[in-house]
Amino acid sequence: MKKLILILSLLIAGAATAQDNKKSVVITEGPYLQAVGENEFTVVWKTDQDAVAWVEIAPDDGTHFYNCERPQFYQAQFGRKVIGTLHKVKVSGLKPATTYRYRIINAAALKGEKDRVRFTELRGSDVYRRQPYYVTTFDRNKSGISFAVVNDIHGKTTELETLLADAAKRKYDFVCFNGDMTSRNNTQSEVFKFYMSSASKLFAAQTPLVYVRGNHETRGAYATSLPELFPSSTGKPYYSFRQGPAYFIVLDCGEDKPDNDMEYSGLACYDQYRTEQAEWLREIAASEEFRSAPMRIVFCHIPPEIKGWHGAADIHKKFVPILNEAGVDLWLSGHIHKYKLTEAGEDGCNFPVLCNPNVCRLDAQVDANGIDVKIFDVNSTLLHTYQLKK
Repeated sequence: MKKLILILSLLIAGAATAQDNKKSVVITEGPYLQAVGENEFTVVWKTDQDAVAWVEIAPDDGTHFYNCERPQFYQAQFGRKVIGTLHKVKVSGLKPATTYRYRIINAAALKGEKDRVRFTELRGSDVYRRQPYYVTTFDRNKSGISFAVVNDIHGKTTELETLLADAAKRKYDFVCFNGDMTSRNNTQSEVFKFYMSSASKLFAAQTPLVYVRGNHETRGAYATSLPELFPSSTGKPYYSFRQGPAYFIVLDCGEDKPDNDMEYSGLACYDQYRTEQAEWLREIAASEEFRSAPMRIVFCHIPPEIKGWHGAADIHKKFVPILNEAGVDLWLSGHIHKYKLTEAGEDGCNFPVLCNPNVCRLDAQVDANGIDVKIFDVNSTLLHTYQLKK
């Protein structure tokens, strides 16, 4: 009996030692910025194993990151730090129009008995031999801003990387993915493979990414979980934000066919969902923050069309009357895979609706006097221009 106890003790000790010797956590995807506002931002990344993770920030004041102990921000739920492989850390209490440095830290969590947890060696982004990441909070007093939009990439990763190769150098205020970045969302790993790994590498660690769900993002086994990769100020795929002279509204289009279409296997209820959004949109349109903005811009993957497919018609029916009354300067869509400009006053819209072609980049400059749009293909050829004067 004593021999058996000794053997079991050695096995348990050996297992614990093997667990303690497990490799330190590795960052596999990201980081990328989400939900940047005037007083906050969120950082998202993935690790190769369960970990507790946090973000440390420092002002951009010329001091070394190791100059002093830096504030730490954790992902926590109801007072308990979250253990997992997908990390979404909100940093708050910041100043508008201020540049901060940040780094991410991970500690692999080794679960033991009775909910006890041990941690491996801390690992994170390097601030010793390399520069930390930077983020600048939004600023409603900024006189002019610029942003880029791509949509309907449908998994063409090489073309996406070509379109956004210089995104970091161009210093956009943000980059918008306006829907249908893939044709179907089967797994989380595919989302990173086809576009989010590229986005993180090219710009999104330091330039905010504005994510707009397209109708193809509603399809596939991972579709209902997709929003977990893109946290927003509302906690939903529709939200709004202010940067410089412009107030932006992001709408979630849902699907393009009737809910009972055979393609959706009886799972669709987007009519009800768009009704829910309309109630939220009515509140936003009545808010002082929206009404006081010199420019107002809407992102929605599917354009509104009275006589279009069901999704486009329902979008027109439920969203357009609210925005017609509130006053919108420009609606930006994709979906139709070609350039189309519907001028203000046409098809029941009191504002222009501009559809960016598939696999093209739209660059926009915005100030209180208007919007200047240029659209380029993967060869950097200027295809279309549009100017709106206030």
